[in-house]
Amino acid sequence: MSFADITPELAKQAIELPSWAFGNSGTRFKVFGTPGTPRTVEEKIADAATVHRFTGLAPAVALHIPWDTVDDYSALRDYAAEQGVGLGTINSNTFQDDTYKFGSLTHSDPAVRQQAIDHHFRCIDVMNATGSRDLKIWLADGTNYPGQADIRSRQDWLHESLEAIYARLGDDQRMVLEYKFFEPAFYHTDVPDWGTSYAQVSALGDKAKVCLDTGHHAPGTNIEFIVAQLLRLGKLGSFDFNSRFYADDDLIVGAADPFQLFRIILEVVRGGGYGTSDVAFMLDQCHNIEDKIPGQIRSVLNVQEMTARALLLDRDALAAAQNEHDVLKANGILMDAFYTDVRPDLAAWREERGLPADPMAAYAESGYQQKIESERVGGTQAGWGA
Repeated sequence: MSFADITPELAKQAIELPSWAFGNSGTRFKVFGTPGTPRTVEEKIADAATVHRFTGLAPAVALHIPWDTVDDYSALRDYAAEQGVGLGTINSNTFQDDTYKFGSLTHSDPAVRQQAIDHHFRCIDVMNATGSRDLKIWLADGTNYPGQADIRSRQDWLHESLEAIYARLGDDQRMVLEYKFFEPAFYHTDVPDWGTSYAQVSALGDKAKVCLDTGHHAPGTNIEFIVAQLLRLGKLGSFDFNSRFYADDDLIVGAADPFQLFRIILEVVRGGGYGTSDVAFMLDQCHNIEDKIPGQIRSVLNVQEMTARALLLDRDALAAAQNEHDVLKANGILMDAFYTDVRPDLAAWREERGLPADPMAAYAESGYQQKIESERVGGTQAGWGA
């Protein structure tokens, strides 16, 4: 298979950018400020649109509520359209209010659970105004000590809460439930793995799916196996792409383990999850020390490169080797695809589509970074919780 054969499939690629990736972030010890950081959601959208302009890969921006709260979401949708992008997934936040110290949708107090449910109702109102399809829920709920709470009851309360939110969704809207095996709850997390997320969303209906964050797994986890399982079960709704060396590091996707990213995308293609609207590709990253816009450019290019390599895999030859139980031949066919250098072909293909051959260099030469650093003076920079 030649590169020309896969370009129709490559043209289908769309990667949603998170608004918070353009704000300040850091570690639990320090949040670092940087010149040119957005002060408003409009400036976040403008930066995300810049990534799309240079790559052609990022046509939508995910919002985080209440970090991206505005008075008029219809006007915000219009502003995004003027910038050349749409508004995508709406992400809820039930982890920064003092009320949620001991849980939100899983709290033992019905009043607290209702507060968290009402927040998701407001997020659905935002979806209605922006035309967004997906409501993404990540919960910090859990406990730090054995005996602190009844872990079974918390699963029941979670189901009841999600059921109420699910009932509010429109016909064309979806809920995606993210999982994370630890942090900030260290003894047990209420949604720690794909199995728990799958069990909860399966009890709700077809409009509820699982969100897989590539950084939310224990070391050594075979993530592509989880991808394969969720695809065959029809429950993989979206990805949060990032890299991890230790835990939930939120680093540039493909930076830590490009081969793992390749293997994951192989399973997405194999399972029919690529090039359709059923599985949303999104980044979830925090750029602590690198510039944010080129960090996002590098990320989407890494996903594109591994997608091209995955599409070039000779699947017929691989299937034949697998059926013959020729272990080394099968592995060699897969590795040949991974080691294929697609960068020159991608550069030429971008130019054919009116995009810069080297988006990273083109951005550096554009003057946009210098422009925002000189113009965005004063005000409050966006960051965690803002």
